[in-house]
Amino acid sequence: MAAIAYVNGRYLPLRAASVNIEDRGFQFGDGIYEVLYVHNHHLADADLHLARLTRSLGEIGLRQPLAPAALRVIIREVLRRNRVSTGLVYMQITRGTARRDHPFPTIPVRPSLVITARPRPAPPADIASWAAAAITLPDERWARCDIKSTNLLPNVLARQQARLAGAYEAILYDSEGLITEGAASNVWIVDAAGTLRTRPLGPSILPGCTRAAVLELLRNADIPFAQTPFTLEALRTAREIFLTSATSFVKPITRLNGVSLGNGHPGPVATLLLEHYLQHLRAP
Repeated sequence: MAAIAYVNGRYLPLRAASVNIEDRGFQFGDGIYEVLYVHNHHLADADLHLARLTRSLGEIGLRQPLAPAALRVIIREVLRRNRVSTGLVYMQITRGTARRDHPFPTIPVRPSLVITARPRPAPPADIASWAAAAITLPDERWARCDIKSTNLLPNVLARQQARLAGAYEAILYDSEGLITEGAASNVWIVDAAGTLRTRPLGPSILPGCTRAAVLELLRNADIPFAQTPFTLEALRTAREIFLTSATSFVKPITRLNGVSLGNGHPGPVATLLLEHYLQHLRAP
């Protein structure tokens, strides 16, 4: 069966789907996106993702093309038409099509909305096989990383460097030597003193939905943690490092810049949190 995309009110075969060459998403990256994981027909953390989508749109002055309830209906229909029960949903909203000019169109145009879905494997059953390597790189992104913008060239370049190094992720640090986040994930550590830490929200990091879900799981399980900045040196000497995102869930990092962390196996905190998050994921 051919893959189906939703494009501005129409369901089209992916090979025939397109947007106008003067769409501002293509011309300027003037748009917002969201990625949701679906597990056994259940949209994981959907309320968090749609709330973040609304926030990001507001931050760039882009109106919602559809009410959230209507958007959910279309997402479900895209999943149905693609026969995806476990996989990813990708949504992109741009400022629409207008003559190329940097300022917003003088006469507002209809936003463009594209939604696609593709199957992905079920969450990992074995945390050891889920562990990965990472490298560290300077953070060269723009100053509003809290907006889930389609302007991802620095992230692409960082991820490519990670791939060339045989790693899964590039963990980024700012000009002060503080860890911001991964190229496509939030970063957590258990520091040398045994404290579970992640950077607090702000313009330097994306407010990750999986991050928010894990924080709630920590609160419910009465597991102590700190939302405090930490340095590149703290990362290097950490007892554990792990990532969170819609596609990595809770992913242990067992090698950093080619060096094994600890005994080279996932640590107890990451193992526990992955178990808790997978239970959350499977909840109706």
